[in-house]
Amino acid sequence: MRAMILEKPGIALQEREVSTPSPGAGQVLARVLACAVCRTDLHVVDGELPNPKLPLIPGHEIVGEVVDCGPEVEHFSVGMRVGIPWLGWTCGDCVYCKTNRENLCDYARFTGYTIDGGYAEFTVAEAAFCFPLHETYGDVEAAPLLCAGLIGYRSLVMAGSVQEASHLGIYGFGGAAHIIAQVALYEGRKVYAFTRPGKTSDQEFARSLGATWVGGSNELPPHPLDAAILFAPVGPLVVAALRAVRKGCRVICGGIHMSDIPSFPYSLLWEERSIHSVANLTRADAHAFLNLAPKIPVRTETESFWMSNANEALSRLRSGRIHGAAVLVPNW
Repeated sequence: MRAMILEKPGIALQEREVSTPSPGAGQVLARVLACAVCRTDLHVVDGELPNPKLPLIPGHEIVGEVVDCGPEVEHFSVGMRVGIPWLGWTCGDCVYCKTNRENLCDYARFTGYTIDGGYAEFTVAEAAFCFPLHETYGDVEAAPLLCAGLIGYRSLVMAGSVQEASHLGIYGFGGAAHIIAQVALYEGRKVYAFTRPGKTSDQEFARSLGATWVGGSNELPPHPLDAAILFAPVGPLVVAALRAVRKGCRVICGGIHMSDIPSFPYSLLWEERSIHSVANLTRADAHAFLNLAPKIPVRTETESFWMSNANEALSRLRSGRIHGAAVLVPNW
C-alpha cells in the first residue's frame, strides 16, 4: 500500500510503498476514505512531542471502510464505515482505567503517534476504539469530528455547564473552535471568539457562525467571561484569558502541546480562577459527541488535499492558512 511516512521529526513526510497490515485479534483493517490534519500531527512531525514511533504513518482523524476483521471483533463487519480517533488502545487495568479516566492511562497508545495512523491507503485499529459515524456526514465532513470535535467537546464539558459558563471565550478559531462554537451556541451559550490580531478571515468566519463578539487575542471582551477555552498553542494566551475571565472561573487549555506560559501576577489567578489542561479523550466522550453532533447539526468547514500532498496541508496549517480543517483524501 502507499503511505506518507515520517522517517525523522523535522523533515518532510516521504511517500512510500509499504506492506499492508493485517488485523489481529480484536482489530479491524480499514480502507482510509479521509483523514483530517490535526495540529497534533504538526507537533509530531515538527518534533514537539517526544518519542513517536519511527518510522511513522501520522494521522488520527480517520474515516475508513472496514475491509477485514480479526478474530473477536463483534460490533463491526466488512463494509461498515468507522471513525478512528487519537486514543487507540488502553490497558484497562491501571488506576486511571479503573476509575473511568482512560484518557490518562499509563500505557495508552495513540493513533498516528505511537501506532501507525491514517495518512495511508489502509490502517489497522482496535475495534473497541472505533466508532460508527452518522450517515448525515460524508467522509470528508466527518473526519474533523474525530479529534477537533472530540477534544473540543471534552474542553467544553470541562468549562462547566451552561448555567456556570454561559459567556464562553474561545481563543484560536480553527478546526476545533468552529466545531465546538456550534455546540456552545446550540446549548444557549454566548461565544466570544478571539483570533490572531488582524486575522479578518477568521473573525468573519466566527461571526458567520453566530459569535456574540469577535476580536483579537490582545483585546478584552465587552463582558467578563465565565470560562475560556484555548485551542491556539500559545502560552501567553493563558495569561490573556486569565485577565478576561471573572473570579471563580476556568481557563481550559485544549491542546496537547503549548509554548511556555510566561510569568504573571498572582492576582490574575487569585479569587479561585484556575487553569486546566485537556488530555486525550475517553470513549464515553466519543459516544456522547458523535451522538450529539448530527442533532445540532454540527457542520464542518473543510479544505481537501490529496493524500500525497500531505506536506502542503501541514505547511498551510503551520502558517495559519487553513480555513476550518484540512482533510486528506486518497489519490492512489
